Amino acid sequence: MVGAQLLGQARIEDWSDEEIVRRVLEGDVLLFELLMRRHNQRIYRAVRSILRDDSETEDVMQEAYVRAYEHLGQFEGRARFSSWLTRIAVNESIKRATSRGKMDSLDIEQHGMGENPMPGFQNNSESPEGNVSRNEMASMLEQAILALPIAYRDVVMLRDVEQMSTAETAEALSLTESNVKVRLHRAHEILRDELMALAGAASSQAFGFHAIRCDRVVHAVLARISTEK
Repeated sequence: MVGAQLLGQARIEDWSDEEIVRRVLEGDVLLFELLMRRHNQRIYRAVRSILRDDSETEDVMQEAYVRAYEHLGQFEGRARFSSWLTRIAVNESIKRATSRGKMDSLDIEQHGMGENPMPGFQNNSESPEGNVSRNEMASMLEQAILALPIAYRDVVMLRDVEQMSTAETAEALSLTESNVKVRLHRAHEILRDELMALAGAASSQAFGFHAIRCDRVVHAVLARISTEK
């Protein structure tokens, strides 16, 4: 948990990522916890989409946060902090997957497609019937996404599940925006139809990063960076 002193200042929650980064660089290291908790869900989804393994995902998240902390002074604000952080996490995930021989290759044609997220991923008003099966649909959606080739999987995770923009996704994955659109279009061809129509609003519940995991990653990272002060 963020220290009582931090929690007593309600305005801290309204600070931008850039303001928090500046203060961390000035020596208020504990504020780095706020950045982690703010972005844990996105980083978990980005890493999980590549590794498909929960225990490895948490390990790589810790590595990504430590790398981000170590290189925080290199963040120049040209991209959003969330995109910069996601790119570090993706790079760490690819490095881990490559070392495990898990990376698959994919030849992608360079041409653009429409950039709107797939309709099935939008959060529509929920009916009582939808509430009943929401968890089951989220689970089905997770499995379907994880079954995609990695080149499609990480784009779907960031664009559709995390709802990052095409530009942010391209920045995070070191791709062109055209490549993002192509991969997203082809992934939608695989996933669209009955599964996506069924899933509906459940997409926002997929790949949840729950409190216990959040605390575990945050505490591990804080323990590691505290030894570097």
